[in-house]
Amino acid sequence: MERISIDPITRLEGHGKIDIFLDDEGNVANSYFQIPELRGFERFCVGRQVEEIPILTNRICGVCPEAHHMAGAKAVDAVYHVDPPRTAKMLRELLYSAFFVADHTTHFYALAGPDFVMGPDAPVAERNILGVIHKVGLEIGGKVIQARKFGHLVIEMIGGRKVHPCTSIPGGLTKGITEEQRQEIEQMGRWAVEFGQFSLKLFEDIVLKNSTYLDLILGDIYTHRTHYIGLVDENNKVNFYDGKVSVVDPEGNRLGKYAPNEYTEWIAEHVEPWTYLKFPYLKKVGWKGFVDGKESGVYIATPLSRLNAADGMATPRAQEEYEKFYKTLGGKPVHQRLATHWARLIELLYAAERWVELATDPEITSDNFRTIPTEKPTEGVGIVEAPRGTLTHHYWTDERGIATQVNLIVGTTNNYAALQMSTNKAARALIKGGKVNEGILNMVEMAFRAYDPCFGCATHSLPGQMPLEITIRDKSGNPIHVLNQNL
Repeated sequence: MERISIDPITRLEGHGKIDIFLDDEGNVANSYFQIPELRGFERFCVGRQVEEIPILTNRICGVCPEAHHMAGAKAVDAVYHVDPPRTAKMLRELLYSAFFVADHTTHFYALAGPDFVMGPDAPVAERNILGVIHKVGLEIGGKVIQARKFGHLVIEMIGGRKVHPCTSIPGGLTKGITEEQRQEIEQMGRWAVEFGQFSLKLFEDIVLKNSTYLDLILGDIYTHRTHYIGLVDENNKVNFYDGKVSVVDPEGNRLGKYAPNEYTEWIAEHVEPWTYLKFPYLKKVGWKGFVDGKESGVYIATPLSRLNAADGMATPRAQEEYEKFYKTLGGKPVHQRLATHWARLIELLYAAERWVELATDPEITSDNFRTIPTEKPTEGVGIVEAPRGTLTHHYWTDERGIATQVNLIVGTTNNYAALQMSTNKAARALIKGGKVNEGILNMVEMAFRAYDPCFGCATHSLPGQMPLEITIRDKSGNPIHVLNQNL
């Protein structure tokens, strides 16, 4: 049996590989989306003061530390049974909205965009952000850099640092913002709204008006009918910072909504011996394997999932794009995974609009940005939407506030079963008769790029025995013996 390895996979955060096995006819017998890296944050958070964990866990990843900081801060609020004042919640959400603009910009233009701007079969040396800028022009490249710059300036103003924010503490924040800062943040937010609209127009011109790309999006290769989850507000509109998690089935029927402290009633995790990453599934449906359909507990948590799980967007321009999205693609829910890139840009626009809404609220500069905790620490759960999926932090402490147990279910982990299914389906559809080239393998990778995975923070603890392989080589580097366990 022939083996093809895409190792390492490209244009993502973290490390992974795809092993594809061909049968005697050269067709795909099976493939495995493997995550070879293992982080240990759930273990070495134990024994620390719980208020340190939102700062410690944001070191998991340099791409989305803001997500871990916010989920951790909300979990610590719950541990201490304290409700932050309105200004603190708005400042946190303002930081988070600016972060979403910067992060979604990065993925669309640098990671996913080259596949569409340059084309799936473009030479590897051109299929990157530099190739995109060369093709679309330096002016657009400048806009991308500006969007990221503005996002991180807001993060620094509110969070204390451009990367790895540190100002969220139990009950609120360590500081607020001045009127001068508020005006600057508002100005940058209004620019971000224009950038969001510009990006959607660019997507329409380059992708939606290209019949080849549209056929690729709507085709069966990248389509899966799974369950969908996403955080929604009290009106069932998309919200990144607060609310309940909405769960809908492949037909778009809402199965229910759960609060952060109810997540264990809905989410369970399955383990396979060939990877360090777990496979979450809907407990109320059950694990049926890597299959589609209502009877399968597989779900996704992505921009596409959030739109499918909600009843709309909470800002006007984003709502217009939301309606256009479903009208163009034939109604809810949309199952075509490549449509996630479009959904991501709708979220970018929503985040920018929300940025402005929060920056213009009269209470945003109030000095009432913290409620001092007074109750004994116990246990708490915090949930936010990371750009790549629903993020859950769950902390247990003793009476002194020392962490005794930590559980993290991060955005990419939610999507791992679907990632395995998507890459396997793409490989089976694209590789026939042993004919394979770099362009085909890139199209297999396109299946996972739609999920914007971040494996740097997705792998954590693993129950049971760890897969291990040791190769012994002679002085010339030739393998002479291989030892393995649990493989």
